Amino acid sequence: MKKALITGITGMVGSHLADFLLENTDWEIHGMCRWRSPLDNVEHLIPMVNKKQRVFFHYGDLNDLSSLIKVIDSVKPDYVFHLAAQSYPKTSFDSPLETLNTNILGTANLLEALRLFVEKGEIDPVIHVCSSSEVFGRVPKDKVPIKEDESFHPASPYAISKAGTDLLGRYYGEAYGMRTVTTRMFTHTGPRRGDVFAESTFAKQIAMIEAGLQEPVVKVGNLNSLRTFADVRDAVRAYYMLVTINPIPGEYYNIGGSYTCTVGEMLDYLISLSPVKDRIKVEVDPNRLRPIDADLQIPDTSKFKRHTGWEPIYTFEETMRDLLNYWREKIKKGKIYLDR
Repeated sequence: MKKALITGITGMVGSHLADFLLENTDWEIHGMCRWRSPLDNVEHLIPMVNKKQRVFFHYGDLNDLSSLIKVIDSVKPDYVFHLAAQSYPKTSFDSPLETLNTNILGTANLLEALRLFVEKGEIDPVIHVCSSSEVFGRVPKDKVPIKEDESFHPASPYAISKAGTDLLGRYYGEAYGMRTVTTRMFTHTGPRRGDVFAESTFAKQIAMIEAGLQEPVVKVGNLNSLRTFADVRDAVRAYYMLVTINPIPGEYYNIGGSYTCTVGEMLDYLISLSPVKDRIKVEVDPNRLRPIDADLQIPDTSKFKRHTGWEPIYTFEETMRDLLNYWREKIKKGKIYLDR
């Protein structure tokens, strides 16, 4: 039986990837998480973990090389999906060193740990290194849609860290023949999206307004930024195809959706789904503005589509409805959330 190791299994993408692999493969799913990682997104998998039935959790930390070596020695994976990261661009302005350490040195730690076992001939996994569209940063209008060979101009410590992640993935493929493939995923969202991201905090605030837990004001940052939206469930299907359809060591791909609009237009659509839409006002919160923003995030995904045949299935409307309903269900459970 094939074994997949997912770093960051407790995140939005990692948990959806686990769901996809359980439904569409017979693989064992091994998830790496920190001892303090919240398990909300994988709560439904815990019965399988407890029974040791196809899903297994391993404690490890990207900043602790010895823990990574232990995990890899225990799992001996056929596929590695490296999704763990400090993934919040806004947070990276406040914690740049932690972001750089986790995303660059942490990725190097993981790839070095894997290399130890590859060079001994014990494993030869296909390794997905998850970079980000944020590496392109501030792209001139005449360079949109963005191709893979567009130069990097990162606009946050997070984006800089992902540029390092991106380069490391390609380096280990080219230098050591490790089967690394790197993705630059553009904006992707859906159920389980963290509330530090724009569309998810909007959906959370709307759900709280509907429940009478917040004044009918949605607090926002920059609404003019242009984004191409994809569904997380399409993203994880793309990642599966990435590692199973003729993976080329050191290759790299843009992946993203097909629906483009401004952040403000996305907010307007979410508000339109609410029964109290006529009462909701929008207010700019200076604390939600980045010092610098990547404002033209529109991908050219033709290279990946040619290689794999992947196409997005979920519509923008479906994704936003599911995201809003996800927050409505969470709010119904009576938990209290930070104002962010």
